[in-house]
Amino acid sequence: MRDVPSEAVVGPFGPAQAHDAAPQTYDLAVVGGGPAGLAGAVVAAELGLRVALVDLAEQIGGQFYRQPAAGLGARRPEALHHDWDVFADLRERLAASGVTHLAGHHVWAVERHGDTRWSVHAVTGADGDGERPVRVRARAVLLATGAYERQLPFPGWTLPGVIGAGGAQAMLKAGLVLPGKRVVVAGSGPLLLAVASSLAAAGADVPAVIEASGYLGYARRPGAVAANPHKLAEAAVHGAALLRHRVVPRTRSAVIAVHGAERVEAVTVARLDPRWRPVPGTGREIACDALAVGHGLVPAIDLATTLGCATRRTPDGALALALDRRQETSVRGLWAAGEPGGVGGAQLACVEGELAAMAVAARLGRHPGPGTRVRRLRGRRARLRAFAEAMAAAHAPGPGWLDWLRDDTEVCRCEEVTAGRIREAVEEYGARDARTVKLLTRAGMGWCQGRTCGTAVSCLAGGAEPPAERRPLGAPVPLAALAGGDGRDGLPG
Repeated sequence: MRDVPSEAVVGPFGPAQAHDAAPQTYDLAVVGGGPAGLAGAVVAAELGLRVALVDLAEQIGGQFYRQPAAGLGARRPEALHHDWDVFADLRERLAASGVTHLAGHHVWAVERHGDTRWSVHAVTGADGDGERPVRVRARAVLLATGAYERQLPFPGWTLPGVIGAGGAQAMLKAGLVLPGKRVVVAGSGPLLLAVASSLAAAGADVPAVIEASGYLGYARRPGAVAANPHKLAEAAVHGAALLRHRVVPRTRSAVIAVHGAERVEAVTVARLDPRWRPVPGTGREIACDALAVGHGLVPAIDLATTLGCATRRTPDGALALALDRRQETSVRGLWAAGEPGGVGGAQLACVEGELAAMAVAARLGRHPGPGTRVRRLRGRRARLRAFAEAMAAAHAPGPGWLDWLRDDTEVCRCEEVTAGRIREAVEEYGARDARTVKLLTRAGMGWCQGRTCGTAVSCLAGGAEPPAERRPLGAPVPLAALAGGDGRDGLPG
């Protein structure tokens, strides 16, 4: 694996320089260094393609295989993960593959110049001289951009000590620190069990795991569960770990308020009815100094929807990319693997990354390998995807969660827009969608661009998850990266 300064291999999105006269064009640019991106990059390189792996993080692994910083001297980082042997194998194969690893590169746009000419635009500040624009040219692009947490606001959720469930796990994996001494874990989805067991094993007191849904929903799709016994084994491992620490998950319940003067001091937990409305008279307080909360994951598809890729609704209401059996999007030459096609976990991501790499190789004239391998991977993908759909259906948020919100509850944290202001925009000024609410209140105009508050704003406006948006910029980018254009490429459309 070549981990080299970007100037040596790509040209900047800016004034022409000597090394930009004949820039290298890769066969495949992979965006994202998590399980899907790693599997895709490794397999593509092993099939003879020139591959660039473009990743925001300094270390490979993504969120799932996030590792402690080298300076922390962690002796056994694998203790914080399961399926570490899969990652270790991918890491070794990547090192021997010749893949160009562009670490610390924040991709803000993917530009199409026909079916086999693409530009991946990024900024990087890894050399300490400030953010610099970078352009990676490729004949095909594989998006493995992962997902982000879905947050449903409630009174007090902006207090210090409230952190995303995935964020708590990232703190532990990357920084070897706990979000607090006494941590309540709440929300919905199987991630809660993994987070709670990790925190408890690391020494945190976990007084409660609060699950808004239940686990009986999986029984509605027995075939998907039976076809994936390893998923039941994973749940059993986390459940046994929690029992050892005397932690029993509470289902059909939610944290509906956080209390504290300067930081979290306690949370109110209430029972929920089938629509996720708090049952009157069931609230009780639990003392804690931190809350790790998340209601599932949302596919990160911004780069793809900017290009007009078709989407689909997952059973939990999120938007994911519509992909064909080769993992190709509706835009020819653009593939996706892992969570952008629907949240399904690391094992599914690896399978999809492999399939996408083989499809790209075939498109570019390389032999993709034995047909038996492709059929085996497709069969495994079907089984894992069926379980992912069952998981999404079992933990889909109910519409009654809006009853958690008081009018003074902040919904958009960046712009400090309350639920009352959004309701006023809907009831008094006729807003019927998240975009109109944004124009009237600025909700969603902050640094996160609605990734944190988008679900809540859209639901308050009478919709479900936010619709797909076509933004020319998929991420915040310095004006200097735009102002320095050399006139040959222009801005992505």
